[in-house]
Amino acid sequence: MRNKKYYLYLDYEQTRIVIESLVRLKNALLRQDRYTDCVDELIVKVANAPVRR
Repeated sequence: MRNKKYYLYLDYEQTRIVIESLVRLKNALLRQDRYTDCVDELIVKVANAPVRR
């Protein structure tokens, strides 16, 4: 079975909010001594995604 792909179209402000939320989640995971690999990948993907105007 194939995984579905989902596309999210965000403007600059929405992208900033998503990145800030992911950083907060990463900090919470670090305080709990848990892995942050998946959150790190998401931060990179969102930061490198083109911004839709």
